[in-house]
Amino acid sequence: MPWTFKTLKKIKSNKTILIEGLPGMGNVGKIAVDFIIDDLKAEKVYDVVSSKFPHCVFVNEDNLVELPTIAVYYKKLKDKNILLIAGDTQPLDETSCYEFCNEVLNLCKKNNCKEIITLGGVGLPREPAKPKVYLTGNNKEIIKRYNQAKRLNGLVGPIVGVSGLLVGLANNVKIPAINIMAETLGHPNYMGIRGAKEILYVLENKLNLGLNLKRLNREIKDLQDGLSQLEDIEGIIPENIKEEKEFDKSYLG
Repeated sequence: MPWTFKTLKKIKSNKTILIEGLPGMGNVGKIAVDFIIDDLKAEKVYDVVSSKFPHCVFVNEDNLVELPTIAVYYKKLKDKNILLIAGDTQPLDETSCYEFCNEVLNLCKKNNCKEIITLGGVGLPREPAKPKVYLTGNNKEIIKRYNQAKRLNGLVGPIVGVSGLLVGLANNVKIPAINIMAETLGHPNYMGIRGAKEILYVLENKLNLGLNLKRLNREIKDLQDGLSQLEDIEGIIPENIKEEKEFDKSYLG
C-alpha cells in the first residue's frame, strides 16, 4: 500500500468528526489544526507511513534531521469524538493525493465518521487585517448548517490538494464534507495566523470544542512584533503577486 495508517493506540469512536489541516496556502489549515491538537491535548493514534513522502528531511532547531510526517490525533469530547490529521507535508502529485484521500476515507469508515472538515487558505497579494472565511462542501445541507448566520462567503475556483479532493471523494462513501478556507498572504512560507484564527472561531462556534482562543491572540501579537522588525516585509511577496491588481482565486488550498 502506498499509504499506511499505522495504529499507535486502538480507539472506539462513534459520532466522529474528522478535521484535516495539512500545509498549504499560508499554512492556514496546518496552524488551525496544530492549535486544536495542542489546546485540547489530543492524543496521537495513527502514524502515516509512505514511500510517497517528499525525498527530503527537515533540519530542526537542534541541527538534527527529521523525516516528513503526517499523523492522526484523537480527542474524545462530551458529545462527539474528533480525529485530526496534521503534518508537515502532503501528497505532492495527483496519484498520491487520490491514494492518500481514499485511505483517509477508509479510516473514516472504520471510525464511524459522520462528517469531514478540511481547512485551507485563499491567497491574496497582501495579508488582510480581517480575513474573510469561505465555505464550500459536497452537499447543500452541510453548507447551510455551517452558514446559518449567512456571514460566510461562497467560493469559486478549484481547490488544490487534500483539502479539496477529500471533500469531493467523500461523496463516494456518503459522508457529508465541508471545506473552510480563510484569506491569507499568498506565499507558501507565510504563517497565516490571522486566517487560522477566523477558521477556529467558526469551528468553535459550530462544534463547541472548548478552545482557548485568547492564546492565539497572543501569538498573533508576537508575530506582528516580529514582522515589524523586518526591514523589508515586501521581500517575502513574489513579484508576480505584487503586480496583480485583481485577486485570482485559481489557486486555493
